[in-house]
Amino acid sequence: MKTLTVYDPAMCCSTGICGTDIDQQLVDFAADLDWLKSEGIEVRRINLSQEPALFAENEQVKNILQNDGVEGLPVILADDEMQSAGQYPDRTKLAQMVGLTAAQPVEQAAATAGGCCGPAGDAEQSSSGCC
Repeated sequence: MKTLTVYDPAMCCSTGICGTDIDQQLVDFAADLDWLKSEGIEVRRINLSQEPALFAENEQVKNILQNDGVEGLPVILADDEMQSAGQYPDRTKLAQMVGLTAAQPVEQAAATAGGCCGPAGDAEQSSSGCC
């Protein structure tokens, strides 16, 4: 099974989809990762604010941070091989990274993707913007 690991910048929750000012790029990316999971790809997201030690343990990620700082994030690895740094790739590029040839439209999966506050995003939020 292919594995895709995303080393995200510091965010309030694992997806960054929370609070009042949601970045549409993060919504699309979360939907794309859900699609990859549905295609049998193991996806792991590592958040700098929640698991900083894992950033230091991976030499590739550590080098990006030393050279580019947090602007080099996210770092995306497919089976531990560097695929992307400094941007969230679209579904087509993610599919290529893991050897998939077809990708369904983002809009189809985005309709079912939920944020850190659940599918409706209507749970009460804390002062940090997360549930």
